[in-house]
Amino acid sequence: MYVSLDVSGGGAAWELEQRRLAATEDDQARGMFFRGALHVIAFLGGEGSVARCKGVAGVWEIDPFQLYSVSRYLRMVSTAARLLAPRQGGFDEVLERMGAQATVDFLASLFGRELLAESAGSPRLLLESLGDAYRMAVSYGERYPVWTGERSARFIMRRDFMPAAYHEGVLRGALEAVGARDVRVSGRQVALLDSEFELSWR
Repeated sequence: MYVSLDVSGGGAAWELEQRRLAATEDDQARGMFFRGALHVIAFLGGEGSVARCKGVAGVWEIDPFQLYSVSRYLRMVSTAARLLAPRQGGFDEVLERMGAQATVDFLASLFGRELLAESAGSPRLLLESLGDAYRMAVSYGERYPVWTGERSARFIMRRDFMPAAYHEGVLRGALEAVGARDVRVSGRQVALLDSEFELSWR
């Protein structure tokens, strides 16, 4: 369960805008995440929503491996969440779904296939390697696990621009991809760009 500083839709939208304003041109994410978000937007909201989100982000043709400004991604995600939240159970539910799709797209890439091969079906190895995997996908931030048990960890994210709800989808999808069962992910935002996640699995 995601714990937010303000769980209302308006508060979540305001928070995304604050994150966008904190980003510089050097803070970039690969186009695969834009494509994944657009896939979710098309599925949930149709092509009209896709066109609107592309227009807001100012991104039309997307190369999945090219790096784009994360501020554009935040514009896209914020607009999509506002459009889709009334029909999808809320702002955070849309963000979590986009995070899950981001994991699907990343794991299908060359980077993701290498990560899965190195993890060899082990959630612990996956989490140990996840910080390096993020560095292949985005240009910013620091991420690492702190072990709290044989099948549990606190995953730390510092200077990451996506909200905790989004990364709950990312982390749940990544653990399930290596065969973890009964995955539990609980995110807590500790600062505007810093979050921590309690993870457990069987």
